[in-house]
Amino acid sequence: MNSIVEPTREEIDALEGATVVEFGAAHCGHCRAAQPLIAEALVRHPGARHIKIEDGPGRRLGRSFRVKLWPTLVFLRQGQEVARLVRPADSGVIEQALAQIDSPA
Repeated sequence: MNSIVEPTREEIDALEGATVVEFGAAHCGHCRAAQPLIAEALVRHPGARHIKIEDGPGRRLGRSFRVKLWPTLVFLRQGQEVARLVRPADSGVIEQALAQIDSPA
């Protein structure tokens, strides 16, 4: 497994533009089921940054966003939370949240 350094909350808060932070776990069935929905919505928003965070007990970044269930998608614009989806069931709701943060250049 790759050893990827998890970004800090300060680094996430400082991000420019549209960002989706996805909290989940590899063993989570809800997370696996949501992957094609997330991918489908992101295809229509190529300007949005997508950061996947492996979450779990004691993981500070997930706690700082008050994540309780997986997957949780946090939609940020200029580092500020604009929308949040927990266990999204269709790509349409993800698309709507992306539209709130991703404006044409």
